Amino acid sequence: QVQLVESGGGLVQAGGSLRLSCAASERTFSNYAMAWFRQAPGKEREFVCASSRNTANTLYADSVKGRFRIARDDAKHTMYLQMNSLNTEDTGVYYCAAGPGLYTSPRAVRYSDWGQGTQVTVSS
Repeated sequence: QVQLVESGGGLVQAGGSLRLSCAASERTFSNYAMAWFRQAPGKEREFVCASSRNTANTLYADSVKGRFRIARDDAKHTMYLQMNSLNTEDTGVYYCAAGPGLYTSPRAVRYSDWGQGTQVTVSS
């Protein structure tokens, strides 16, 4: 089981930026596909983006393409989410997730381990 800890959330004005981090306990981090999901109040959890080892393959939800960028440092067992041009619809709890293997997927069932989440609030 991989333990994941997110950080970097907070309150930001619309148009601003935030960078989230996800630290993993697993030494074989590079063998895991990693993803970010988010959940807004009253809504279901939704896929944001995902990355295979060394960001060789990445996936993004249409709603964040061109604004968000996923990155990972496999040597440091850490994944990042750079979020730019934030808007109020980006508000929610952001979760990082890990799944063994190399292929990425926008489906939550692909990922076996989840962090506790970090709150992102975008004010208008």
